[in-house]
Amino acid sequence: MPRIKPFCALKPAPTLLNTVVTRPLENYGIGQAKLIASENPTSFLHLINPELDNPYLRGSRQELIYKKVAENLEGFIEKEILIAEENPCIYIYQIVHDGLVQTGIWTLTHINDYLEGNIKKHELTVEAREKSLAEYLQQTGLDANPVLITYHPNQIIQQLLEKYKALKADIDFTFVDGTQHRIWKIDRQQDLDKIVNAFAEMPEVYIADGHHRAASMAKMGLHKRTVFSEDNAQFNYFTTVYMDTEEVKVLAYHRLVRDLAGLTEEEFFQKISADFEVKKVDQFIKPTTLHHFAMYLKSGWYTLIAKQHTYTEDPVNILDVSILQNFVLGPILNVKDPRKDARIKFEGEKTPINILERQIANGINVVAFILAPIAIEQLIKVADANKVMPPKSTWVEPKFLVGLLTHYFNK
Repeated sequence: MPRIKPFCALKPAPTLLNTVVTRPLENYGIGQAKLIASENPTSFLHLINPELDNPYLRGSRQELIYKKVAENLEGFIEKEILIAEENPCIYIYQIVHDGLVQTGIWTLTHINDYLEGNIKKHELTVEAREKSLAEYLQQTGLDANPVLITYHPNQIIQQLLEKYKALKADIDFTFVDGTQHRIWKIDRQQDLDKIVNAFAEMPEVYIADGHHRAASMAKMGLHKRTVFSEDNAQFNYFTTVYMDTEEVKVLAYHRLVRDLAGLTEEEFFQKISADFEVKKVDQFIKPTTLHHFAMYLKSGWYTLIAKQHTYTEDPVNILDVSILQNFVLGPILNVKDPRKDARIKFEGEKTPINILERQIANGINVVAFILAPIAIEQLIKVADANKVMPPKSTWVEPKFLVGLLTHYFNK
């Protein structure tokens, strides 16, 4: 089903990998990003937001900022900071982090598969963010941060992965955060055909992470089609990394709330006891079972077990994030819209528990809810039902660096 194809990626010069490749801009504070850009003239950040080096570019984004990106890109190519692959390739990408090894296929995917629902979604997108990303893509032609898509394991693809992983990697470097990144390029036509055909025969695939990037690329592509009609034009394709369901790692998002909505702790416990079995424990017990939660207040740690009436077999209703929202956050703590309510904060599973405890002890927040991760099978059930998860339901890994492989399209 997905229509994929090889591409001539822009790659950093081998000696400049650690200076060019960067985390996405949103991973940095603005001060930190400016410092990196000022100290590193070859950082890919210069191709994301040139305002980092020159704040006086503010004004017409189209005329000034994107013009500067084009000038920076031209300089990166002329100085061979970025080098274009001579022949179209599909790439095998592997990341090693936190004791986890994840491997997938880095390629291009046609936007029609997204528009027609062949690539299934589980998350809502925000229009303003879509438009901003689409404008950047249209003006720069730089697609440097792939969408993560998952699929059910496929024997043909797995055999090709093992075949190439046995060879020396074309790129093998360790980023400043300690993560290791390897890339093998596939340019033999016979193997390219096998991969393209294997994906074309898949009944369905699923976005694991990158809903906004996929939506923005589709929006930009539709706009360009009003001028250019070629179905195979480069703007019709977006960069994607495909990892099967055994490779993708889904982590939990925890919830912290600033106050108890005017309730005393005793009143709060009385209310939640109607829908949960509540038990005080001596220390943090990590939830690993569906419908089990950990909760922390100044009085200590508690375990919560959702009672059976709190959920049905509906793929969204059965999720722990839905149970918590429907029976605690909304009706008891008055967090009606977690997308907009400033009283709720979300923390990824990788945040140390002692950091969350400290926020409660310092009075920054009053209560923390710790959830078990959503299983990849649950994500797929939601997508198959054409439904969406509540906000901040999943933290999906891997998270990609920017500038490692870039799809550059002039048209």
